Amino acid sequence: MGSTTSTRNGTWRNWGGTVLARPAREVAPASVEELASAVRRAAEDGLPVKAVGTGHSFTSIAATDGVQIHPHLLTGIRDIDRAAGTVTVEAGTPLKRLNTALAREGLSLTNMGDIMEQTVAGATSTGTHGTGRDSASVAAQIRGLELVTADGSVLVCSEKENPDVFAAARIGLGALGIVSAITCAVEPIFLLTAREEPMPLDRVLAEFDELHAENEHFEFYWFPHTGNTNTKRNNRSAGPERPVHPVRGWLEDEFLSNGVFQAANWVGRAVPATVPAIARISSRALSARTYTDIPYKVFTSPRRVRFVEMEYAVPREALVDTLRELKAMVDRSPLRVSFPVEVRTAPADDITLSTASGRDTAYIAVHMFRGTPYQGYFTAAERIFTAHEGRPHWGKINTRDADYLSRVYPRFAEFTALRDRLDPERRFQNDCLRRVLGS
Repeated sequence: MGSTTSTRNGTWRNWGGTVLARPAREVAPASVEELASAVRRAAEDGLPVKAVGTGHSFTSIAATDGVQIHPHLLTGIRDIDRAAGTVTVEAGTPLKRLNTALAREGLSLTNMGDIMEQTVAGATSTGTHGTGRDSASVAAQIRGLELVTADGSVLVCSEKENPDVFAAARIGLGALGIVSAITCAVEPIFLLTAREEPMPLDRVLAEFDELHAENEHFEFYWFPHTGNTNTKRNNRSAGPERPVHPVRGWLEDEFLSNGVFQAANWVGRAVPATVPAIARISSRALSARTYTDIPYKVFTSPRRVRFVEMEYAVPREALVDTLRELKAMVDRSPLRVSFPVEVRTAPADDITLSTASGRDTAYIAVHMFRGTPYQGYFTAAERIFTAHEGRPHWGKINTRDADYLSRVYPRFAEFTALRDRLDPERRFQNDCLRRVLGS
């Protein structure tokens, strides 16, 4: 997954290949002052302005025909405060650089998503999350934000300073300003033991409440057209470190999960009738394994097979019903789905437009191999998710608008009122925000 930090021939493309944009100009500020002056200049020229990270959103949330801000020079750690247990990092820092830098300092985030290519600001602004019984999304670990607002001023917020902005801007969708730095909670580095094992879907659903309650981090992948899942349980461990053996790691993470999986998807795309048979083989290819390592090596894994994705957050108590309905829909349809469905959880948080805002949450992510028609599957899945008051992930494909979102987010009006105050002229507007927030 290379990062997308520049446009080619004036055209910017996202990682999933779902979005194209032609910005009028591109700017790569190297300081918060340069960023503020780029925003002021955009205003003088009457142009909208958007920051773009590595392009890992499948929606057009970062697209603009105005001024495109590339944050790749706004990188690195500004400050580590061991007493407070925080790190302050420039917004354009890739998560993988943050994770390795923290590990060298003997520190770690408490929880993270399953890839680490994205920038810190891009990941948090769209609500990137992993799975956790007690620990929530990356944004929920934010303790302070520095934000360049529409008039080019720099606004600092935390629980104590500008708390109304802090409540919303941790997952700000790029609508409130451009994040220039983030202060995150960190803790002394720890070990996690991961237990990965196949399990029948019926058993996972029957025992879901226990699996969720008994593990700090539980997730599973269900393979459509089969009754099989692969489960993963991550829990803190006293050690010793027992990383995945390099050869086995290459075989399972690179060869099977990326190389062979890519080839199988090529076959499935060319001959859809082969997909159920491939799914049965794929779902049995990965055997059980247990390993112990530092957090980012357990939480994250490489994803080289390109796909498109839709993910919805439903109330945790609605998960089993929602997934059973999804399976029944796939079983009775002519759809051929070669990618597993990923299920994770998060505790309720207090961020205005977080997908877990105010409710314990389960996430269901559906994927299709890039280049295969995904609309039929995603439309049918979305119908099921929205029947359970699902909230779409801000960076993944969905068709929801402000009318729907204002019904499933109790604090939606609070966010739009803040946006009216911070960006009355809609300097940070684009088509995606017009749809999800209203104009």
